[in-house]
Amino acid sequence: MNLHEYQAKALLQKYGLPTPEGVVANSTESVQNAVGSIASDAWVVKAQIHAGGRGKSGGVKVVKSANEAAEIADQLLGKKLVTYQNAPDGQPVNQVLIEQTLPIARELYLSMLVDRTLERIVVIASAAGGMDIEEIAAKHPEQILQEVCDPLNGLVDFQARNIAFRLDLSGDQISAFTKLLKGLYKLFKDNDLSLLEINPLIVTTEGKLVALDCKMSVDDNALYRQKALAEQRDMSQEDPKEAAAHEAGINYIALNGNIGCMVNGAGLAMATMDLIKLHGGEPANFLDVGGGATAETVSKAFKIILADQNVKAILVNIFGGIMRCDIIAAGIIAAVKEVGMTIPVVVRLEGTNVDLGKQMLRESGLNIISAENLTDAAKQAVKAVA
Repeated sequence: MNLHEYQAKALLQKYGLPTPEGVVANSTESVQNAVGSIASDAWVVKAQIHAGGRGKSGGVKVVKSANEAAEIADQLLGKKLVTYQNAPDGQPVNQVLIEQTLPIARELYLSMLVDRTLERIVVIASAAGGMDIEEIAAKHPEQILQEVCDPLNGLVDFQARNIAFRLDLSGDQISAFTKLLKGLYKLFKDNDLSLLEINPLIVTTEGKLVALDCKMSVDDNALYRQKALAEQRDMSQEDPKEAAAHEAGINYIALNGNIGCMVNGAGLAMATMDLIKLHGGEPANFLDVGGGATAETVSKAFKIILADQNVKAILVNIFGGIMRCDIIAAGIIAAVKEVGMTIPVVVRLEGTNVDLGKQMLRESGLNIISAENLTDAAKQAVKAVA
């Protein structure tokens, strides 16, 4: 789950970590009031969306007056901002963050993430922070610094100082950076984050370290114990189909193909998409209904898949282990009737009571194609959209 910049900065402030003074606003009037409440010679208006690249797409503007801030906010609020990370559809801007401007001497990059291979939290830093960090990482990987945190000892002082030295920090900046980094590590652990990124971490002309921008992602699997953060989830930033799936307890990710997929089990879902690609098709989604799928779950899954106008056929691949195939077949038939399905549905069933399940599908009188195996199902689905 992603947090907005203003939410992430509120969390930084809770841990005593330095950020610019800022106020979030959702209307022209509140933008003008926000500017008036922040003592500064100029202000920054920042669109709040769950995507990077805002600066290059017109989502971050420096203004000199409350009226200018209101004009920029009026251009952003209620509109969709398209960046290289969320193209082509973009995401709606429902709030803007108004912040003071600060005198910048240097821009650094700092992040923490969970390295699944190392099974450790890793700190990543670079002296080349700013909007072009992705290009720097690709073309000059030697400029990217890393420190791996021990799961027992955590991030220790010498690791923080080592990064600070390599970032060419000096004097009081060394201890300030060490305090900042250890605070970020505690924040990361306490809140079950999967990603924390500060880009840029600026050094002001006075030598102070300030988090000018911040992104945070919370581990979805830990939201049950991070209820305060879970309540901050902004569904408007997510694909509407993915939001509906989240509410229904279904694992769904939208893709760009035209063959909808409904599968029970993440591994089986990945294999299903691979076979569709192998036989020349394009999957429209990843969808895992889980091992205990019911007729109601199947019906919700069909509705979510059909909300994608690009879907021309649906491939259902169910292994009846926990749930019997005849019950799954009954659920499919009921769901097809309920949603008024007009596109072909290819179904591959395997497991307990598979023969009975296939018989029910054949005798349903609906536009349901019963496949013999997974390869046959993939071929049938690709043929159906050809």
